Amino acid sequence: MATKRTPITKAGIATKLFVLDTNVLMHDPTSLYRFEEHDIYVPIMTLEELDNNKKGMTEVARNARQASRTMDEIVSGYMNGIEEGIPLEGPSKDLASGRLFLQTEAIAPNLPEGVPTAKADNQILAVVMFLSERFPGREVILVSKDINMRIKARALGLAAQDYFNDKVLEDSDLLYSGMRELPVDFWETHGREMESWKEGGRTYYKVKGPMCADLSINELVFQEGEKPLHAIVKQRTGPSAILETLIDYGHQKNNVWGIVARNREQNFALNLLMNPEVDFVSLLGQAGTGKTLLTLAAGLTQVLETKRYSEIIMTRVTVPVGEDIGFLPGTEEEKMAPWMGALEDNLDVLNGGVDDGGGYGGEWGRAATRDLIRTRIKVKSLNFMRGRTFINKFLIIDEAQNLTPKQMKTLITRAGPGTKVICLGNIAQIDTPYLTEGSSGLTYVVDRFKGWPHSGHITLQRGERSRLADHAADIL
Repeated sequence: MATKRTPITKAGIATKLFVLDTNVLMHDPTSLYRFEEHDIYVPIMTLEELDNNKKGMTEVARNARQASRTMDEIVSGYMNGIEEGIPLEGPSKDLASGRLFLQTEAIAPNLPEGVPTAKADNQILAVVMFLSERFPGREVILVSKDINMRIKARALGLAAQDYFNDKVLEDSDLLYSGMRELPVDFWETHGREMESWKEGGRTYYKVKGPMCADLSINELVFQEGEKPLHAIVKQRTGPSAILETLIDYGHQKNNVWGIVARNREQNFALNLLMNPEVDFVSLLGQAGTGKTLLTLAAGLTQVLETKRYSEIIMTRVTVPVGEDIGFLPGTEEEKMAPWMGALEDNLDVLNGGVDDGGGYGGEWGRAATRDLIRTRIKVKSLNFMRGRTFINKFLIIDEAQNLTPKQMKTLITRAGPGTKVICLGNIAQIDTPYLTEGSSGLTYVVDRFKGWPHSGHITLQRGERSRLADHAADIL
């Protein structure tokens, strides 16, 4: 092992040696290139576990095969002196500048008594312990997604950490909310050279000042008080920005399929949902904030009234909260029906609203409207999305917090010309066992789409379901 050398970075700091657990490679096959200038070490037991998990069509099996292929590409091009470490600059296209070390010698499991040495996790811990003793002047760290593995490593006095590269944010509280309150002195500091004009029933303000550099395109800004302002950032160039006033969907004359906004965030959401220039919308919020209801109301209006889209397509991840109820009979739509209770509940509200407000002829009119709506809403399973293209559709992805970034990319790239994609979710209600608030696909797209002129995001904060639901969300 040539790790006896103490590699030095440009800053003069000794690089670390990261020992990879199998679950890191099965979670992210490209993790071999994610450690920058540091070296990585792959124990033989990690390779054995990759081999044991490579069969099948699951995401884990696919990742195991991809990790093996990546390692094969690295190793096959560097056959001489493999124990000296394989440089990663070439294979990673300069993403990583460290070296890859493979276990090339037998390592005796020098573990405390009572720790079973036959277990794969403990053999990896023995390798970490061996490397720590061999290179006392170098930081040797185990990287594992397994919490118990990290606890055992620390109990043995070894350094261990989670794999953080897939996390968009360390703290979900720092996630972009999509809106910003303007300070009280905003017009004094930004309105000296202000230009104002009207166009298409909207008022535009061109402002200049220090705050403009922090604004994002399509960020919603507001100021309450005697002269309240609700606007969206349309352009931003250096120290200046153009603000466009919003349509007030809180007024009954601007109702969307009988629905009016009950608070400021709902009004912001409807402005994004009804804007044809915005192709991608993400709505975050706890239960009862109106995400699904607002989205369906906007979808029905633009499909049945303005004919902007041909139909609504709704999909969601089928992750059960409790025990699974087993296989479901019927067609694709019938199998998805039990997962679409939220769709049924909101359609009942929207049907009632249309009938009460529009007088469609009592029960007959309501039934006819319901049948018409049914023909324009399709429920699809995520399992059959790959390879499809949706043209001129209103695509709703519900419970998007349970999607991985890769699944989210697969879904959003289904959008063809004229299609609008809406992601709904609550990152505090993740049911998938391997996702966290920081690594959820919903967090990923909110962060990556921030500032794109054809996307918008809003975090709904006030629950409008009932006083019981609001109180339960706060105290439970």
